[in-house]
Amino acid sequence: MAGHSQFKNIMHRKGAQDAKRSKMFSKLAREITVAAKMGLPDPNMNPRLRAAIIAARAENMPKDNIDRAIKKAAGGDGENYEEVRYEGYGPAGVALVVEGLTDNRNRTASEVRSIFTKFGGNLGSTGSVAHMFNRVGQISYKLAAASADAMLEAAIDAGAEDCVSGEEVHEILTSIDDLGTVRDALEETFGPADGARLVFKPMVTAAVDEDTARSLLKMIDMLDDNDDVQNVYANFEVSDDIMARLSA
Repeated sequence: MAGHSQFKNIMHRKGAQDAKRSKMFSKLAREITVAAKMGLPDPNMNPRLRAAIIAARAENMPKDNIDRAIKKAAGGDGENYEEVRYEGYGPAGVALVVEGLTDNRNRTASEVRSIFTKFGGNLGSTGSVAHMFNRVGQISYKLAAASADAMLEAAIDAGAEDCVSGEEVHEILTSIDDLGTVRDALEETFGPADGARLVFKPMVTAAVDEDTARSLLKMIDMLDDNDDVQNVYANFEVSDDIMARLSA
């Protein structure tokens, strides 16, 4: 299991989970508002908004919260957020890409830089590590949606580039341009996807030892905890044995 998804497997106490859930809802609402502002407030006519709503529903975000975020955009209320991206290196030279939505670029850049520095890393210029990742479409379904063979066959027929069935989800990868088409085709067969968005997927991952993994997960945790950070991607891999010890 590589990159950002590892962080999701670290267990936290209920209080911490509740706090992160609230923060996650705030970030999902921010993405919905920005998506609605950048296009039509109708998810059927706005692919980015549709993807944001799918992501929110996958995290069990209340419908009232989703509707409120859309209405906030339609009414012109709230802050004006802009998209930002930071690239750099963390412990052991692991490459990281950080995506955010902010109403203050200077504040966000300063806070992200501080986190990189805290863990012995450094920010680079735009494009400094992005070339180590592919920008692809990613569609996810729970394993119960279909067998691995059925999902693979449907993904191929829909024009996907790859389909990997793991322990928890089916992950279908597409080109940037084909994300919407493949998603629509799969949804006709399996119903609404649990996620459909553009991601940075590392071309090659590097295995890290336990100490490095611990530092990287703490760093990603701190980045993820920042209000302005939406997604964090990294090109490292942690063995199941090390992950089990870190999760204990």
